[in-house]
Amino acid sequence: MADRRRDMRDGDYSRRREEGKTNTSRSEGRSSRTRSQGRGSSRPGERSHRGSSSSRTQRPSREAGSSRSARDARGARGSRDERSPRGVASSQSTLSSIIGTVGAVGGSIGRAVGGAAGGVVERINASHTAERVNSNRPFVLLLIFAAIAAIFFLRLGYLQVIESAHYSAMAEEARTISFTTTPHRGTIYDRNGTVLAKSVDATTIYANPAEVTDAAAEAQAIANVLGGDASTYRELLSKESTTFVYVKRQADVDAAAEVKKLALDGVYFIADTRREYPCGQIGGQIIGYCNVDGEGITGLELQYNDILSGTPGSYTAERGENGLPIPGGVKEETPAVDGQDIMISIDIELQEYVENRVAEAAENMTAAGGSSVVMDAGTGEIYAIASLPYMDPSDMTSAKSSSDQVKPITQAFEPGSVFKTVSATTILEEGAMTPDDTLFCPAVIEADGYKVSDAHERSDQTFSFRQILDQSSNVGISLSVQKMTDGFTKLYEHIQKYNLCEKTGVDYPGEASGTLQPLENWATITGWNVSFGQGVAVTPLQLVRFYGALANDGVEVTPHFLVSKPQTGEVPTYDTEDVIENKAAIPTITDMLKTVVTDGTGKNAQIDGYSVAGKTSTAEIAEGGVYRQGVYNLCFEGFLPDSSSQLVCFVGLNEVPSQGNVSNVFKDIMAFAIDRYKIQPE
Repeated sequence: MADRRRDMRDGDYSRRREEGKTNTSRSEGRSSRTRSQGRGSSRPGERSHRGSSSSRTQRPSREAGSSRSARDARGARGSRDERSPRGVASSQSTLSSIIGTVGAVGGSIGRAVGGAAGGVVERINASHTAERVNSNRPFVLLLIFAAIAAIFFLRLGYLQVIESAHYSAMAEEARTISFTTTPHRGTIYDRNGTVLAKSVDATTIYANPAEVTDAAAEAQAIANVLGGDASTYRELLSKESTTFVYVKRQADVDAAAEVKKLALDGVYFIADTRREYPCGQIGGQIIGYCNVDGEGITGLELQYNDILSGTPGSYTAERGENGLPIPGGVKEETPAVDGQDIMISIDIELQEYVENRVAEAAENMTAAGGSSVVMDAGTGEIYAIASLPYMDPSDMTSAKSSSDQVKPITQAFEPGSVFKTVSATTILEEGAMTPDDTLFCPAVIEADGYKVSDAHERSDQTFSFRQILDQSSNVGISLSVQKMTDGFTKLYEHIQKYNLCEKTGVDYPGEASGTLQPLENWATITGWNVSFGQGVAVTPLQLVRFYGALANDGVEVTPHFLVSKPQTGEVPTYDTEDVIENKAAIPTITDMLKTVVTDGTGKNAQIDGYSVAGKTSTAEIAEGGVYRQGVYNLCFEGFLPDSSSQLVCFVGLNEVPSQGNVSNVFKDIMAFAIDRYKIQPE
């Protein structure tokens, strides 16, 4: 029986081999694909042999049949992928993905239908399977092409509808070029109409390196006209991957015209403006300067940039293949709006004198720096203000560190004895003393482990309140403050009321505020120090505002520069504040300050025919929590009380290596003002 079965198997096997031979031509490609789908066997016909062997099972398992069908389906999909070469283009990869997806969908549909029929799985030989696949191939290909077409039309719709605006903008940008046109910046005038800053016509020279035929020769030709190093121009003209480089920004119009005559390849010209400062260094710190784009960087150029700068214009033009505008191809143009002019309070003639006189005094006394302020106490208009070192806005390459700051505005310092006027005014307002009241003043007083003495060595003395001020006694003013009830509290409150250590609101960038310790931190030594101007910091402009209140019936004004806008006729207004409530104290303190000049430390400030009220100062310099020895800040501040003018003047020298006096510098400046403004004594 076993032999008969073996013979039947062998006969069946032989018959199928014969049938396979007759169909060789038809299934050659299919049998090679079938071999690749086997389980690792490389022997021809092994897959068919295994399939025949399965017929020995009399009760086929549904699960087993399903598993083989799944493997056959996976093998069919896998063979398609394996035939695809590695590293194909993106479109081929997309097609393979579509084919695989279609195959997977077909497989899923087949399995679903088979399951619905009761899960019966028929054993189909290799030849019948191949015939079915071949018969379905046109349908599969149709599905593939339909999917590709769908994707194509979806993409086309996306580009035409969703992305159309984006690509239209890109196309527009590709065929146009835009330029910004610079407006003329407003002119700055001094109080008398002298031009301090103005914009003039200029020409910006640029190049398209792609059009330059001989960079070396053109660079040398440009250097011959404009100056500078030819190698620098050559580097610009030789730049790669760009169609635009600046050769010279804001060149002189005549110089640019000479370059234009050379007719250099790839070199072009744009109308522009340039800022000029006719007075050079004089008033340079106040005015400030602009960058190459015409934007204010420091000083009033920065403070009033919005007014001065105007509004840039623009134009858009069609351009050719070389990236350059097509003549007559302007598509859109917005004209630039020029900036407004401003008139400021500075008198450039007085400013020049002040700068020269302060520089001379600093040199004579070997001072590290110096400053001065001249302000009208009735209006707040600043006539002159300066600080060393000076700055020339037309030549910033030579500018020294911090020269672009007006230090009487931007830096606070310990003022020393000029602050005694604040303490004396407080005492008079509070009614604690009169000018003739006397006070015993020891040579030295001591508190909290510290000693206080006068700047000049002396013995124990009795001073009147007037003498305490005109002899500038540190001991005397310290003890006088304590004559008030809650003396230190009153002094603190009045310092605040007088707006000292507070910004003045001046229209200049970077104003500093002063410093004053909170009252709760005051020890006795603190109160004494503050009374004579140590341990407290103010700016010279804050002091000028306070002294101005003495010259203006107790009313403080806001220091300022802007006087008017000529084009519109606009005249700005500024705040004022009445800070000295006890008006009776004003003529008294003024009279005491006159005595400082006639009988005291300020004798060098006297001006023939005029009354002068003022105060000197020799202040120690704090550094690292201690006071430096042998170096001082010297200053004098005063006004002409009995005259037709309310001008207040501050003069200071910084880090002077000896005690001294700058009241003579005040005298010279005020004498110049008297002559210039025809100030009359009353």
